[in-house]
Amino acid sequence: MGRSRVGLIGAGNVAQRHARVLSGFPDVELAGVTDVLPEAAARLADTHGTRAFADADALLRADLDAVYACVPPFAHGPVEEAVLSAGLPLFVEKPLAADLETAEKIAAMVDGAPTAVGHHWRYLAVVERARELLDGRPVRLVNGAWLDKVPPVAWWSRRDRSGGPVVEQAAHVLDLARHLAGEVSRVCAVGNGLPPPGDGADVDSVTAATLHYTGGAVGTLSTACVLGWKHRAGLEIYADGLALAVGEDELVVREGEREYRMPGDPEAARVAVDRAFIDAVRGEGDDIRVPYAEGLRTHRLACAIAQSAATGEACDV
Repeated sequence: MGRSRVGLIGAGNVAQRHARVLSGFPDVELAGVTDVLPEAAARLADTHGTRAFADADALLRADLDAVYACVPPFAHGPVEEAVLSAGLPLFVEKPLAADLETAEKIAAMVDGAPTAVGHHWRYLAVVERARELLDGRPVRLVNGAWLDKVPPVAWWSRRDRSGGPVVEQAAHVLDLARHLAGEVSRVCAVGNGLPPPGDGADVDSVTAATLHYTGGAVGTLSTACVLGWKHRAGLEIYADGLALAVGEDELVVREGEREYRMPGDPEAARVAVDRAFIDAVRGEGDDIRVPYAEGLRTHRLACAIAQSAATGEACDV
């Protein structure tokens, strides 16, 4: 089999990262890129010696083997519909959309071709080690947090554009919680009702939620976008005789008097998530850990927390 021809829809920071990784694979050819900002598409195309296309429809006519959708939350929907209608394998960057309805609609269209969602934390060696340590031990308490700054993009602080911090940022933490502690049945959340600074900002600058897991655990999620730096993003998990703190950069394990640390390797995970998708596209592997249907379960949880915070009422997931 020759090189797999991959197209990129979107040319922002995340698309640039995928382009860099994919360009390092000897069995991949970047066949083209498009973006609503033609100059951004042209820059990324020039960087990797490929072609910039005027729009997604033009790109999809370029004899592709797979497509990456790296667009902002509010732009999801038409992109995925076009790719899936063309029968092409689809990689979607999280979050799946700014709302739940769009993601549910796309999920109903998935039929046969490989799909993947960019939850690269599932490929972290520290996460695999955490799963090994939790095997056979019931999880009792799960505390998640994403405490950060406001990202430097105009759409992020608008609820209808990003979905809010829980949907756009904390999705990684929620996906990790599901992966390590199981499904969540019910959530109850509150937001402070005070947006961060910025024209048109309407998202809560802090949110706190309680989560009830089907396996019996309880937990929390805290988000904040009031800092000038990324302070913390990850989980604390407590099981019988075991305490774990896990994030992208490190795993801390405490068992009785013994404590040890394992460094994370986020760059290796970012490569692994792309490698798994390309292998599936080529029929050479089966290690997609978050296909679209699995990503949708995380998105449903994030949207339930956002809804609860907005309405003041508990939500079933």
